[in-house]
Amino acid sequence: MRNTTQQKLLRRKRRIARRLARRQCRPRANPMLSARNIHYQVADRARGLGCGGIGVIHQVARQTGLIDVIDKNVRVLKVHLPYHESDHVLNIAYNVLAGGTCLDHLELLRNDEGYLDALGASRIPDPTTAGDFCRRFESEQQILVLMQAINDVRLKVWKEQEAAFFGQAILDVDGTIAPTTGQCKAGMNISYDGQWGFHPLVVSLANTKEPLYLLNRSGNRPSHERADEYLDKAIDLCRRAGFKQVLARGDTDFMQTWKLDEWDASGDVTFIFGADARKEMIAKALQIAESDWRRLERAPKYQTSTDPPELRARPDNVKEQIVREKGFKNLVLQWEDVAEFGHRPDLCKQSYRMIALRKKISVEKGQEKLFEEYRYFFYITNDRTSTAQQIVFLANDRCDQENLIAQLKDGGTGSMRNPLDNLHSNWAYMVMSSLAWTLKAWCGLLLPATPGRHRKIHQQQGRSIVKMEFATFVNSLMRLPSQIVKSGRRIIYRLMSWNPWAGPLLRLAQRMHRPLQC
Repeated sequence: MRNTTQQKLLRRKRRIARRLARRQCRPRANPMLSARNIHYQVADRARGLGCGGIGVIHQVARQTGLIDVIDKNVRVLKVHLPYHESDHVLNIAYNVLAGGTCLDHLELLRNDEGYLDALGASRIPDPTTAGDFCRRFESEQQILVLMQAINDVRLKVWKEQEAAFFGQAILDVDGTIAPTTGQCKAGMNISYDGQWGFHPLVVSLANTKEPLYLLNRSGNRPSHERADEYLDKAIDLCRRAGFKQVLARGDTDFMQTWKLDEWDASGDVTFIFGADARKEMIAKALQIAESDWRRLERAPKYQTSTDPPELRARPDNVKEQIVREKGFKNLVLQWEDVAEFGHRPDLCKQSYRMIALRKKISVEKGQEKLFEEYRYFFYITNDRTSTAQQIVFLANDRCDQENLIAQLKDGGTGSMRNPLDNLHSNWAYMVMSSLAWTLKAWCGLLLPATPGRHRKIHQQQGRSIVKMEFATFVNSLMRLPSQIVKSGRRIIYRLMSWNPWAGPLLRLAQRMHRPLQC
């Protein structure tokens, strides 16, 4: 970053720090929001852009080779009049990154002269054209080619990471219901809980929270359908990347006993899947000697960063009080124990560790305790070195994928809104719009950490971007008002405001002027 740019950032930071500094304020006669004489004017020559961070995203797409790889591998257009496949794919992803929540919001962007100038485009596809492009994906193979093209670029981004990154890849797999209110969408069906829609499968890398593969299915299909096939694809991807070990995790729906021996025999794949608490499983747990059970001690949910815990008063549990006042049945966890035993599933030729988690539950109604009961949970694994407690914690960490799925739904990219008219077109839209989340993760992975005293801070900033919720990312790094200036052969984004993420954004932009190491 140039010294002049760094100095401008520091001046803006100091100015806002002075405004927000703690001070002894005197009572004000008027409200703080006191602007009165407001006028609007229309600029003639100057071009402005609300989502100034989109330029860095386009730099990432170009420098990683994403644009070239898509155009080389994805062939659904016979003639490029005037758009290429990469134009359509990135148009949908950029719409999401610019704050759009549906295809119709493309109309706002294509009428924004500053947005067009910022991306060096004379025009971009309108909502109808974007929808028609998604409908050109008529088979699973075409969509798979698009996902594989993105994953080929993903390998280049991963190769930029440090050696410790390739210790173990953790793959999470889960299904989710993507409901729709439409009535004419081919491939939709009614799910187990009475919702009409589709049932996507998500295979993601927990290390970076990236969705590696998405499979759209009819709403009435079981969660585990074809999960082994797409897990194998993800495992092969991680092997190509150079990961030494792969851990596959899933809940009880994904204990695919027909694949366990194959994964175990590979030598580099570890799995932890939930197992149904069937009667025979509970009977085996009951036969475990009481001395073999070990108390499970969980870490606190969070640590306070201000006052010591002993000086902070714990707030009253309002929900618990209302449940007792209303006389509702209340389940109170007393403690948890873990033990293990050997178990050979019917479709397996060898036994694996079965971790049993026993929870003692107190069933209360109002102020009265009705009775106590035990509830059992089971996890099957070929991890023969970790303790039973560690296996339980690893299995529980899989729940973080629920947050990723929520981000792919209405909470973030809106990839599962099913805006089109059939299963394959909605699947294609799902992949293209989820690319916005992937580009966010790549920004965090590619953010440079300069050597010196700020290295740890820069590394933490990169990790924060990877973990950041999508709405926070858009508001922090995308929605930076900028002036667009064309000078010679350059397109200059002149930031008009400052926030704490402006510095990392500029560091990433400078990094994208150099080729990747791979």
